[in-house]
Amino acid sequence: MGLNDISVILVGAGNMGGALIGGWLANGVPVSQITIVDPGPVQAMSQLIAEKGINHQFNADGIASADVLVIAVKPQVMGEVLHSVRHLASENTVTISVAAGKTVSFISEHLGVGAIVRAMSNTPALIQRGISVACANDKVSGDQKQQTTLLLETIGSVEWVEDEALIDAVTAVSGSGPAYAFLLVEALGDAAISAGLPEKLGRRLALETVAGAGELMMRSKLSPSTLRENVTSPGGTTKAALSVLMGEGGFGELMKKAVDEAAKRSRELSRDD
Repeated sequence: MGLNDISVILVGAGNMGGALIGGWLANGVPVSQITIVDPGPVQAMSQLIAEKGINHQFNADGIASADVLVIAVKPQVMGEVLHSVRHLASENTVTISVAAGKTVSFISEHLGVGAIVRAMSNTPALIQRGISVACANDKVSGDQKQQTTLLLETIGSVEWVEDEALIDAVTAVSGSGPAYAFLLVEALGDAAISAGLPEKLGRRLALETVAGAGELMMRSKLSPSTLRENVTSPGGTTKAALSVLMGEGGFGELMKKAVDEAAKRSRELSRDD
């Protein structure tokens, strides 16, 4: 089985939908195998649809089912959308939802019986550097799990979990996590300016430092803690800074609180069903 063998319907042509389409096309899913359903695609998606000649429908009326049905809409409209596309989920279709906070049982209730995968991806998927964590119900076959993995791997790495409750923590760590990294760059840039550096230079240093450190961690066989220790000389400047960041109420404690709050909100969204 390969990507060129999979027919897929994408419902939702926003940023995540665009990331998925870009990954699929770049990795061998034929344009002829893709259908997009969205009444109002974002501008970038409209341009891509026109450039690539992708089959685009404003609603699901008259569309035949496919191997894979991907739901990439906002959680607030999930129930309404699922009801409108439930005829697209045949007994041979696996439905993949990338909407935050919407459980497998919610999707099953609104879509009807069928093979369902709940996945959480993140925004680096826009450059094929995302990570997705997926959880399947017991109706998902081995082949369907493989299809899901192949499609999600086009936008980055893929991990599977058995316990759906873990998706709340996944959402808090990797789903929301890019915002934490963006905030780090913002804060480091602000601190650079406060320390007297020109704004343009300070923000460039912050961005390049965080991006470079991330790439170093990806390429290195050493753990982040070891890499940190290697940069920290006794009595040096890094040690002085880390004494603040790692002190009482510092970065580690704040991050734990932040992730706990995000996971709590994810659980609340699930209960809003």
